[in-house]
Amino acid sequence: MDVTAFANENAHERSTRFGNRITDKNWLLATGKNGETVSSSALMGDERKAISAIGFFHFLFEENLTCLLSVFKRYRELDPQRVPQVMTGEEAHTVTVPLDKVEKMPELKENPFRQRICKVFSNDGSGNLTFDDFLDMFSVFSEQAPRNVKQVYAFKIYDYDGDQFIGPKDLEQAVTALTRAELNEEEVQLVVEKVLDEGDLDDDGKLSFIEFEAVISKAPDFLG
Repeated sequence: MDVTAFANENAHERSTRFGNRITDKNWLLATGKNGETVSSSALMGDERKAISAIGFFHFLFEENLTCLLSVFKRYRELDPQRVPQVMTGEEAHTVTVPLDKVEKMPELKENPFRQRICKVFSNDGSGNLTFDDFLDMFSVFSEQAPRNVKQVYAFKIYDYDGDQFIGPKDLEQAVTALTRAELNEEEVQLVVEKVLDEGDLDDDGKLSFIEFEAVISKAPDFLG
């Protein structure tokens, strides 16, 4: 891939490219399994919904070019006919790998939320991932990624309708996915009611992000 094109992209160009995904510059670093930096930023807006793991490319290239190229290799292996061997900065956020290929990755293929994960990380919500999107996903799912970054993305994954709350319908879909549709409708409703009974502190019939944080704080292993 053409690393020079990435490295020369300035902050203004990145801000324009990410658009409303960027709300401020509270940058958080995350490290991968072997201690290499994979993530570069976490952008927490008022609604705590905008996170970009791409961040400061200059730092990433100066310190972790090998890691970046390794992630790119994984990305290209998903669809070598579609992803060019030499990728320009423009292609990193325009060329996409289809959802049906991404969800077959070893890390995702057994995950009941694999399609939701792809849709959440894809910038257009389609589930098709650009290299930028793919790098975001790898960063957030790194074992050493900050817990607060993982919490925001977990909330987005459970928020099926994207209304910034996890309501009964969202929970129904999440429970059905988690149990691989093994529960009947009545059993699903019992689980949903139990979750809301314990987590819905303001009794509005849904979980806000703060309430969601409180629920998963009681399960340290929830985010892996």
